[in-house]
Amino acid sequence: MKTGVLLRLQRAVWPGLPMLAWLAAAPVLAAQAGEPFVTPLTLDEMSGKQAVLETDLGTVAIDLRPDLAPNHVGLIMQLAGEGHFDGTTFHRMVAHGIVQGGDPFTADPERAAEHGQGGLGLVDAEFSDARHVRGTVSAVLVPGQPGSGGSQFFICVVDQPGLDGQHTIWGQVADGMDVVTRISQTPVDGEGRAAERVAVHRVTIRDKPPPEIPPFTTETDAELAGFRAVLNTTQGRIAIDMYPDRAPNHVRNFLRLVDSGVYDGIAFHRVVPGFVIQSGHLPTRRGPLTDRQQRFVQNMQPEFNDTRHVRGIVSMARLDDPASASTSFFIVTAAAPALDGVYTVFGVVVEGLDVVERIEAVPTEGETPVDRVEIIDAEVVRR
Repeated sequence: MKTGVLLRLQRAVWPGLPMLAWLAAAPVLAAQAGEPFVTPLTLDEMSGKQAVLETDLGTVAIDLRPDLAPNHVGLIMQLAGEGHFDGTTFHRMVAHGIVQGGDPFTADPERAAEHGQGGLGLVDAEFSDARHVRGTVSAVLVPGQPGSGGSQFFICVVDQPGLDGQHTIWGQVADGMDVVTRISQTPVDGEGRAAERVAVHRVTIRDKPPPEIPPFTTETDAELAGFRAVLNTTQGRIAIDMYPDRAPNHVRNFLRLVDSGVYDGIAFHRVVPGFVIQSGHLPTRRGPLTDRQQRFVQNMQPEFNDTRHVRGIVSMARLDDPASASTSFFIVTAAAPALDGVYTVFGVVVEGLDVVERIEAVPTEGETPVDRVEIIDAEVVRR
């Protein structure tokens, strides 16, 4: 039987925190030991596969990497098919750092004293030059014992360069990093063990799905004109019609962001009476974007047009770079000719100008509302 500490994170680093040494609990016994596992699967049989974890806090999809660690991937696929992970928990975590799971003992709350001791000693290490970046999934190893890998794994919430070359990387999160981040925020005891259960209900293996065609990609410009964006704000409802004949790419981008929920829970962070009200600044959002939402955030090439910035016009905000417009937009509350031709107009308010006026009238400190005004949710509807 193998002994050793469960996982040693030496000099793990993430933004905003000093260098840390994160130690697992005392020496533990591996669940199994013997001849190391060698997968009977071929690389072709393992390639293009994902492991999908359905957890208490949401779903996490992991791209498997048999090119880096074929035996670990083969083991994970076999164990998933046997239901090995079903009912287990994430038993250790560092907030915004790392989460750890895969121990079969964690399926039994009565064995809490043994959590972290199961599922080790099954497969030899398969080190590679791959880096421990955000979303990397790697095998737990007992320090100094390269044959101690098994079902236990950890997921990096942020880059962990101090772990490079010390653990077997067998996967990369493709979707669900927002879920992983929430798991990392689970309360822990003084030794980093989860104080609340975050269960894995089921792990399944599936073919990696093809890349999603972003919404509003295939519609013609004329078809785009048939859509309307509706912003349900804390001050009331604002409806916006689109100008795809003047800024088609901006219209596609805005509808895509609305439809995917990017603007849900985001504030009107800037109010300048007699000029504009502005929203869409991501740091004002109540929660982080999902992986899918993040994929839709991009900088836009300008589509300047002859439409004048008058009351009710909707236009994209940007930085000094004309190609820096992304998510932030503004609604004009009075004629602003200085903006003409230098910001991209893409829509117009057709309902809710009274709501715009109420937002424009809220008390501010400088240009920031004293009391939060936000888009509760937004949707795309047919005109």
